[in-house]
Amino acid sequence: MQNKTTAVAESCRILIIRLSAIGDVLHATTVARHLKGIMPGCHLTWLVSPPADKMLEGNPYIDEILLWDRRPLDQAVSAFDLGSACREIKKARTLLKPRHFDMVLDIQGLFLTGILACLSGAKRRIGIHERHEGNSLFMTEMAPDIKSPHKVHRYLSALIPLGFDLSDFTPGLTMNLPASLNGFAAKFWQERSIDTVRPILMVTIRTTWPDKNWEPQNFGLALQKIPEDVQIVFSGSASDEVFIREAQQHLNRPSISIAGQTSLQELGALLKTVKLLLSCDTGPLHIADAVGCRTLSLWGPTQPDVYGPLTAGHEFIISPHTCRRCLKTKCKYKTNACMNAIKPETVAQKLCELL
Repeated sequence: MQNKTTAVAESCRILIIRLSAIGDVLHATTVARHLKGIMPGCHLTWLVSPPADKMLEGNPYIDEILLWDRRPLDQAVSAFDLGSACREIKKARTLLKPRHFDMVLDIQGLFLTGILACLSGAKRRIGIHERHEGNSLFMTEMAPDIKSPHKVHRYLSALIPLGFDLSDFTPGLTMNLPASLNGFAAKFWQERSIDTVRPILMVTIRTTWPDKNWEPQNFGLALQKIPEDVQIVFSGSASDEVFIREAQQHLNRPSISIAGQTSLQELGALLKTVKLLLSCDTGPLHIADAVGCRTLSLWGPTQPDVYGPLTAGHEFIISPHTCRRCLKTKCKYKTNACMNAIKPETVAQKLCELL
């Protein structure tokens, strides 16, 4: 006969709310993995907004993915369009209410996600301590605050009220690539005359935060002195192409751009075949971590002790500027002082060591 704890664990319907962004959703996959470890019989649903849902497809620890696009709501709020905003919230309510959740883990901690947690109908709603205001108003309990600043640890604190001990944490993000991508990388590289026998350095030069960007010319200068047999591939979205061309103008060697030519999952498949990724703090860095690709990343307004990979094989160059770690999306001095304090020769030296 099962004891009461086991019976509850096997019948509990749990909702995780982490809508965006790509890196944060990947960080939060550790919650799903450890939750299934302590409550293996629970039914786990995740509420997410595109395009971050692609990070969760095929995840063995998630039983159901609920897709709700938050972007129309964000646009309505920005335009002070109350009617449209209410309609988008109603769509979320229609999606959530019929599923009869027993518990919600809100690991995004926004006022919005607090509303969504209430709309789920769950009687038990656990929140985490974040910088955002107002979320606790919607929670029935808050996870204990913890000393570690790292996002993965802070997300995992939501499991402490369920009996999880943070000392049992094992690092590692979960991103499963579909079987349809088997052989994708080999064909992709062959079509672009990239020799998979020689080392490939992938470079992602843009982020969604202007303040986290390193200047394109700096990338070009830093890449000039890496070993001659290393092939350089720039990746990113189609809108990054203008910045990639600027970097290439300062690069005295051949390179190719695949910006806008891959989905996020296809990028993951390619990263499994490259020797190293060079990037700032952006989504592809965390995709690389999830698929086992080594990285060298550059940090200014954000810091690796909060957002960086926790597994082995990752190196960080942190800005020496005094204003680093401001967590601002736009530099208050309008100079990107902290990122500009990272010198191309510093990055070049580290790249040569790693390659």
